[in-house]
Amino acid sequence: MSKLVKIAEEQIISSVTAAIKSNIADGTFIEAEIPNFKTEIPADRKNGDYSANGAFMLSKALRMPPRKIAECILEKIDLEDTFFQKCEVAGPGFINFFLKPEFYADILLDIDACGDSYGRSDFGKGKKINVEFVSANPTGPMHMGNARGGALGDCLAAVLDWAGYYVEREFYVNDAGNQIDKFGLSLSVRYQQILKGEDFIELPEDSYHGDDIRVLAQSYIDENGDKLLEASEDDRRKALVEFALPKNIATMKAAMAKYRIDYNTWFSELSLHNGGELQETIDILKKNGYTYEKDGALWYKNIEVQTAILKREGKSQEYIDNLELKDDVLVRQNGNPTYFAADIAYHRNKFEKRGFDTGIDVWGADHHGHVARMKGAMEAVGIDGSRLDVVLMQLVNLMKDGKPVKMSKRTGKAITLVDLLDEVPIDAVRFLFNMREAGSAMDFDLDLAVEQSNQNPVYYCQYAHARICSILRKLQNEGVSIRKPEKAELTLLSSDEETDLIAHLASLTNVIIFAANSYDPARITHYATELATKFHRFYNAQRVMVDDESLMQARIFLCECVKRTMKNVLSMLKIEAPESM
Repeated sequence: MSKLVKIAEEQIISSVTAAIKSNIADGTFIEAEIPNFKTEIPADRKNGDYSANGAFMLSKALRMPPRKIAECILEKIDLEDTFFQKCEVAGPGFINFFLKPEFYADILLDIDACGDSYGRSDFGKGKKINVEFVSANPTGPMHMGNARGGALGDCLAAVLDWAGYYVEREFYVNDAGNQIDKFGLSLSVRYQQILKGEDFIELPEDSYHGDDIRVLAQSYIDENGDKLLEASEDDRRKALVEFALPKNIATMKAAMAKYRIDYNTWFSELSLHNGGELQETIDILKKNGYTYEKDGALWYKNIEVQTAILKREGKSQEYIDNLELKDDVLVRQNGNPTYFAADIAYHRNKFEKRGFDTGIDVWGADHHGHVARMKGAMEAVGIDGSRLDVVLMQLVNLMKDGKPVKMSKRTGKAITLVDLLDEVPIDAVRFLFNMREAGSAMDFDLDLAVEQSNQNPVYYCQYAHARICSILRKLQNEGVSIRKPEKAELTLLSSDEETDLIAHLASLTNVIIFAANSYDPARITHYATELATKFHRFYNAQRVMVDDESLMQARIFLCECVKRTMKNVLSMLKIEAPESM
């Protein structure tokens, strides 16, 4: 949190603790262990800027009503040399604290001193976190789930970075296994159909039927002709995959770049197969006794691993039985490893080979059953499963004119990520996809996303920034010489609108830390929206250009601090902060 906010909270704890000890010393309170108590911000700031619950925490030990305890604390409390001017007892025993004007002045000076880094902290102590998100199948176009996952994962990584963690963004490319075999089959059939006619060969029902497969096959023919007609089926598929897969991956990289996502690593699943790590991981599972052979396949003892973990957590056998756990195939009868086996090797690579302290995966909600299984698999290879965290993301419904939209008017096909980025401003896409926590299903309103009004949340926030830029330009055009005010001048900012706005500015670092801890970047968009609301409320209630030169300079400085903070928040989300609109 902001160092000043932290100091203020520590001052409350210290002052209340000292008052309790004083009451014990003079016999007002019996001897008792002083408990850990909390400070919080009241919902209505008329009740104080902070509240402490120490009286409630002591009530049982002292055998006294909380309000009586609070009144005794108040008689002994010393607020000298703190940010607080007074405190009061409220309700059944809360102690409410009221800040001095100097605190608000110091917050603004801190924002000015920190500049572009205001909001950052060292909370994470450089702990290494890998955030893996989107990781779409490279055999076809990216869809709406990838659109939400991209915005969510990228902004989560940014939040963690601002909270003081070392963060890397990663895209896991599934360029091996069954889906690539199916990709090769689909390309081969389309290739032959284009050259010999639709009736020459039928495309199997479980193949890829999208137009993109036909386009890729035609592209190969345009460059290389019909030379693969005489090749064996295996050679034809291999050649087509080697031609098409890099094109699809390049298209994915271009789409992510357009979406303003810059990955540190595009990790190839195939590298696990070719580099020996997959076999090495399977060998570890064998050595640790978590595999067995049945029907010519190698199986993983998921039931045994999950049962041991659940019993360790205190779950009953009845609870475990109701989960209907199943074992999983690691290596099929044909000798090919499963995707699950590769996934275990991939996560082992993150923790054991590359040394990440935590791995965060952003998955679709339909993968919820895979979470415990993968955490258990980490335990099975000797890695603490709690180091893997999974953010489950619900579906997106595209809406237009209040009705669901599934097809693009331009293509007549399902709307893809690229379609969305072509039709809707990227600022709006990134902001709106982070308006709801990942676990909530959401409706993405296409009409709202393109609307240039205060009904559009990203426009509303950007307009606040642009409005401040306009105010500053107007003042300069009218000959106002803008200067940095003295601290004493900043204490003139005493109206409810001003102190409420500054208190919100002060909370940014704490909000970022909370968002990082809860893996919820929606807290950042909510912060930005509330900041815009509080600024507009201030601006509508208090004139900036007033006769009192000191007050005018203080209000100008407040505007500049809001502008800086809004720009920092929007930059965290990779959203532009325009100077005019």
